[in-house]
Amino acid sequence: MEKYETIKAVGDGSFGSVTKARNKLTNELVAIKRLKATFASWDEAMNLREVKSLRKLNHHNVVKLKEVIRQKDSLYFVFEFMEKNLYEIISKNVTAPTEQEIKLMAYDSLQGIAVCHKNGYFHRDLKPENLLINSAQVVKLADFGLAREIRARPPFTEYVSTRWYRAPELLLASTNYNSPIDIFAMGCILAEMYLLRPLAPGNSEADQLMKLCLVLGTPPVDWTEGYQLAT
Repeated sequence: MEKYETIKAVGDGSFGSVTKARNKLTNELVAIKRLKATFASWDEAMNLREVKSLRKLNHHNVVKLKEVIRQKDSLYFVFEFMEKNLYEIISKNVTAPTEQEIKLMAYDSLQGIAVCHKNGYFHRDLKPENLLINSAQVVKLADFGLAREIRARPPFTEYVSTRWYRAPELLLASTNYNSPIDIFAMGCILAEMYLLRPLAPGNSEADQLMKLCLVLGTPPVDWTEGYQLAT
């Protein structure tokens, strides 16, 4: 870590904190994520889903993991530096982005999701805060801490992603789901780009389902699994 100079704190979450820093040797700006958990061995660190998925996902619409550093049982991820995230654009704008800007951001986001799915992973936590944008206005997927392999067998944990972007089956506590939940989340995000507000900002799972029904209509009668989960 000696080769990096801290510039400022960027964010702090339940799993780790992110700092903007500069590589003293190359003068390159980076984002360093320090995990709050400790790791007694290098093998333990390299088996993390976030590390395994990002090492496999080498694409210009997925944030680049440049280096993994383990120091005194603390683990640091060094990422390429991204200027902002989609949430900042949505929350700070008085008027919606132009049609062309939305198309470009959506295209980049969908390219990132496509490469994840093609390489056997689904993200599980898509939201505007996890779509990062660099100085060239390229959107990249970030934060793969909840990513899972598509080929993995359920049951999966029922609590994933932020409530406003959860697919109906997740809101009904299903443990049998897969990559389509990423597509549903992206649909909610796309609507938010136009509206400059969340599509369905529910304050509970039941309220979230009600708000989704108000937008999408009543679930089809042949959605057997959904009705079984609801009973």
